[in-house]
Amino acid sequence: MFSLKGRSLVTFTLSLITSISVITPTFAAPTRNPDKEETCDILVAGGGLAGAATAYEGLLAGRTVCITEITDWVGGQISSQGTSALDERDTQRSLLFYPRGYLELRRRIKEHYGRLNPGGCWVSYSCFMPYDGHKILFGILQDAAKKGNGKLKWFPNTVIKELAITPAVAENAVGGQQIKSAIAIQHKPAPNTPPINTETLSKTIEDAYRYENSARFNKTIIRFIPKPPNQSNSKPRGADWYVVDATETGELIGLADVPYRLGIDPRSPLEPSSASPEGDPYCTQGFTYTFAMEATKEPQQHQIPSFYQQYAPYYSYELARLASFPLVFSYRQIKTMRPDEPRPSDPKKFPIYPGDISMQNWTWGNDYRPGSAEDNLIYSRAQLEANGQLQPGAWMGGLRTETLRRGEENAKGFFYWLVAGTTDSQLGNGVKKPYPNNRFLSGLDTPMGTVHGLSKYPYMREGRRIIGRPTLTQPQGFTVWEVDMSRTDFRADFYRENLSKEEYRDLWLAVGGLNAPALAVGSQTVEETKSRSRARIYPDSVGIGHYAIDFHPCMTNSPPEAPGNTEREGTRKGQGQAYPFQIPLRAMIPQKIDNMLVAGKSIATSHTAAAAYRVHSFEWSAGAAAGITAAFSLQNRILPYELVDELPAREPNLEALQLRLQQNHNPIAFPGTSIFNSSWQNWK
Repeated sequence: MFSLKGRSLVTFTLSLITSISVITPTFAAPTRNPDKEETCDILVAGGGLAGAATAYEGLLAGRTVCITEITDWVGGQISSQGTSALDERDTQRSLLFYPRGYLELRRRIKEHYGRLNPGGCWVSYSCFMPYDGHKILFGILQDAAKKGNGKLKWFPNTVIKELAITPAVAENAVGGQQIKSAIAIQHKPAPNTPPINTETLSKTIEDAYRYENSARFNKTIIRFIPKPPNQSNSKPRGADWYVVDATETGELIGLADVPYRLGIDPRSPLEPSSASPEGDPYCTQGFTYTFAMEATKEPQQHQIPSFYQQYAPYYSYELARLASFPLVFSYRQIKTMRPDEPRPSDPKKFPIYPGDISMQNWTWGNDYRPGSAEDNLIYSRAQLEANGQLQPGAWMGGLRTETLRRGEENAKGFFYWLVAGTTDSQLGNGVKKPYPNNRFLSGLDTPMGTVHGLSKYPYMREGRRIIGRPTLTQPQGFTVWEVDMSRTDFRADFYRENLSKEEYRDLWLAVGGLNAPALAVGSQTVEETKSRSRARIYPDSVGIGHYAIDFHPCMTNSPPEAPGNTEREGTRKGQGQAYPFQIPLRAMIPQKIDNMLVAGKSIATSHTAAAAYRVHSFEWSAGAAAGITAAFSLQNRILPYELVDELPAREPNLEALQLRLQQNHNPIAFPGTSIFNSSWQNWK
């Protein structure tokens, strides 16, 4: 949902006209009658880590779980998106303080390879093959179904096309509706055509969302519905099933048209480091098509891509201290031929042997970072309305296909730059040297599992983020903000200079912790107020996460690869360390729809907070919370919002849910969490 806060009507209107002018309306084929129906207790859209975690806990609770996934792999970041290098923080890792399912994933990776880090990468304690990420995680889900007596229904190559939602209740603007059914399209290769994963996503995505069969795909139309209610229980049911949006871009959020944010939030006392006083829905974090490359004994012949000169002005090692091919190669190395050989402390000196394989995910390389209404990847609500995707049956995924295509080209061009490039766009001539003894890995049996060699789906760092339901302290809708978890020094001149005196005081009321009451009543000045040294503690916490606020910002001009282009000014202002943080249940409950939960990167976070709330273990924790909350709500015939609607008053049902999470070894708070604990500075 676009906010006009701090933005003139003229500016907004001009922006809207611009965004509409470059969009071609979508015309979808009429709805086909479903070919079959499938019943579920929990329908999970998106098979990434959040979706897999939702399914894992739902299956252990004995529920029938349906998972739809646009690719044919489960795992998202660790498989179909190719980022099979677990992002973890040192302190949390040292304690192994993770949800049980994530610990099981780590255990099975180690069991499969005989070591946790078979790639020997230096960015993570665990780098491995994406195709193994899928196999290992799918086995975990199958075992969870057996152990919990649940039922797993897996629908690969499947997208949600339509949602049947009950009409709104006029007097209840923020709730009262429910998803009664969902229509999905599953595709498979048409007879005598190449297999799935031959073509890139940009060439197939629009076909995947059309009902009619094509020269490429045969389609099966599936209607998902809840299992019939148990009539023996006379207690009113809260909902017959739950639908969880665990997609990478917040796809169901856009399709269901619940309130959400996209891109940069307006600068405010809660989001004081924002790069924009008005906000910008088009400036989201960059997305990345990863790929794998293998070191070879002999030099390879590398043909320059026809589009290379368009993207070459973007590629760079970025900093002189990073200008090292061995450093970049070993950064996310997913296979080493000599796993037992000691590594030097300096990654620039890491030896590279023929057969070593590296996965590439480099900011000034295969990141693609559009930031304008002409080239943004994830359509805003205004753009969706303009191109007709909010009309019944017209949903096409909510992404700009042309930008996907450019991201694919940019990634392929980056490989050529790595092996044959001689000019660094930022560091100049003489820095970049060719490294021809490498080959681009492509084929269904290679790490990415694609004929074209790129990941099946881009690694997404940011999507649509819901605005939670209004609360006593956040009447505009619940959100986790920058001030709730950042370790930024808010005494810096920037904040006093860019916020009004009243806003600056409100900022310190937000971060003052135990000192805030004295500031509120005027017995203490802002200058005398000390910032708390922890993240906000939520009474409705259902999960945990810890990672730095890490930005891959949009670029200033369009297209991103334009010569001399720079990152959008100010977008890294909020970057830095964060305290160990919690996942409040209120951040997972959308407005309008009562039987929908949101997991993964699309929970109610601000742009700055989302830059930390996006990594592997967080996604698992949020997904686990969604799965257990859905199972708990079905069992107790209660709706999720009813667990938190009386806060800050005591909520016995919420306490019962939190107890179940903890008994199931899904932490909801870090050790020692308390308003009186000031020792979090040591958590790195």
